[in-house]
Amino acid sequence: MNLKRILLRKGYQKIKLKKINTNHFEIKAKLNGIKGRFILDTGASNSCVDISLASTFKLQVEDSNTKAAGAGAIGMETKIASQNKLQLKKWEFKNCTMVLLDLTHVNTALTEHNAKAVDGIIGADILEKGKAIIDYKNKCVYLKKLVYKF
Repeated sequence: MNLKRILLRKGYQKIKLKKINTNHFEIKAKLNGIKGRFILDTGASNSCVDISLASTFKLQVEDSNTKAAGAGAIGMETKIASQNKLQLKKWEFKNCTMVLLDLTHVNTALTEHNAKAVDGIIGADILEKGKAIIDYKNKCVYLKKLVYKF
C-alpha cells in the first residue's frame, strides 16, 4: 500500500505544492474566501500575511506587542488577526490566527530570483494543526481533516 492511500484513508487531504525558482514551495490558499499565493515555510513559527493586504483578505486587525524576525529582517512591527477561515483545497481551519507584517523583504528576494511575489506564508502553526506530512518527492503536503465540536 502506498503513502497516499494510507493517509487518505486516515482522513488526510492532499494539497499540491509548486516548487518555485527559489526552491520554496508555493501553496494556493483561500483566506476568508479570498484566493492567495503563499509560501510553505516549516521554519516560520506563525503563518502570516503582508500587512498591506489586510483589507483584501477581510482581516480584523488588532495591535500586537510581538516583534517579528526572520528571512533577514529583525524587530519588525506586527499586527494580529484572529478568527479567520483558511482553506487549502478541501482542508479548512475555521479559527485561524494570522500575523500581519511587512513582507517586502520576502517578496524582494523572490522577485530577484524571478519568482512571483506572495501574499503570505503558511508556517509551522498551520502545519502542526493539520498534523502535516510533506511528500517532497511528489510535491504535496497532507493535512489531517479538523473535526469541530459544537
